[in-house]
Amino acid sequence: MGSVYVTKRVNVCPKIMQPPKILKLSNLDRQCPTLMYLVFFYKFNPIYGGINYGNDSSIFSNLKDALEETLLLWYPAAGRLSRNPSDGRLDLWCNNQGAVMVEAVTQARVSDLGDDLSRYNELFESLVYKPVFSGDISDMPLLVAQMFLACYVVLQILILTKILVKANFNFLSAWASKAGLKQQGTKGLDQWHKPVHSRERLLIPNSQKTPNKSMKNPLARASAIQHLYQLITQAAASDGGMNPQVFVPCTQQDCVLHTFHLSGLMIDNLKRRIYGLNNSCSSFEVLAAHLWKVSILQRLTWYPPPPSPSFLSIFGKLVKKVDTRTRLVPQLPQSFSGNAYVLASIAVSAGELEAASYEAIINKIKAAKNSVDNEYVSSYLEALEGSGGALPPLRELTMVSDWTRTPYHKLNFMPHSQLAPVSACPLAPPLPQVAYFMQSPKEDKGIDVRIGLSPHILTPFSHYFLQL
Repeated sequence: MGSVYVTKRVNVCPKIMQPPKILKLSNLDRQCPTLMYLVFFYKFNPIYGGINYGNDSSIFSNLKDALEETLLLWYPAAGRLSRNPSDGRLDLWCNNQGAVMVEAVTQARVSDLGDDLSRYNELFESLVYKPVFSGDISDMPLLVAQMFLACYVVLQILILTKILVKANFNFLSAWASKAGLKQQGTKGLDQWHKPVHSRERLLIPNSQKTPNKSMKNPLARASAIQHLYQLITQAAASDGGMNPQVFVPCTQQDCVLHTFHLSGLMIDNLKRRIYGLNNSCSSFEVLAAHLWKVSILQRLTWYPPPPSPSFLSIFGKLVKKVDTRTRLVPQLPQSFSGNAYVLASIAVSAGELEAASYEAIINKIKAAKNSVDNEYVSSYLEALEGSGGALPPLRELTMVSDWTRTPYHKLNFMPHSQLAPVSACPLAPPLPQVAYFMQSPKEDKGIDVRIGLSPHILTPFSHYFLQL
């Protein structure tokens, strides 16, 4: 791997400065204010139509100008996190301080990075520019974009906080669209859906204006958080049993990030095995059930049944009909830019899960997602209020995050080249034990599953998981 040199670093502000203001965040926004890294790979072609992209500065300038215009609507991305002086909780200070753009160069080649760019490679980490700040969270930029020219590859590296992660795809789509229009010498961001940034509907004081007796104990209504605290209590009271560290590592140093490629044919075969020709489940539901069952099968192969239940946690946003924006009363607009998604969960014993049929597990997943309604979300928000707004990353959890509806690899910041990115690969996530379901860049119906596993269970897990 060749050396990487930063040649330029600039702050990018909205083209027209917005009036500074504090954007109150909800407890959902505050769950995980950590950085995410996403790398876009492009095949490098020295012969471009239109703009002469042999000049590195023209690429950088085009993306910078497009970002300035995109930030007119997405101005919070140019702000900073700030702690509320009254309670110490995070809010978003829209102060026009700017996103950060970096230009870097290297002599690295695609061959240095491996044959499959959709698979995580530790070498990717060495390509990432990580801003250094004093430790004060208000100094941390919410967005960093790195344009990286290398032999036969161009990398776009984007770093965004979890505060914006649910809206990342819409934001990046708007930026890519604007970059393409500028390359064509065309104006137009006005037709893009204007994002709604206000979290007013999800702030706790509003829910307290209309007390509901059924919500006196929010843990009892928000099953996902109830299960989490039940698991914490059981772990604290237990002196023996299976060591929870053997299955799900808690830090990147404890695990190997592995990507499983599942073709559309493999997924369809699993559905037919369960339902025959009467398929009545989504690809997410069948793979979530398979992942959960495999996690128990490989545990029971190596260890006796654990004394505490096994938990599967899924994000309510994974299926459109349980999107909380439409389940709230009144509803949130589809252009809402904050985090409006909550956890739904199922808790069963390891023995029950091992014996259960796939159809029974899928029905439990469907029921858990359908339980997310206005009262559930309100209770969830209240429970987070009492817990300080953070969900503990427990090792016993099997957690799934669905990215199949946000195909980042299809975003093209350089449509002049007539090439979409070769791949869009997230780097090491804040919680490596989470299983990320991503649309395969090789086929629309295929799914790539990225998960962090302890090295000594990677082989048995792979054996069970790929038996579709």
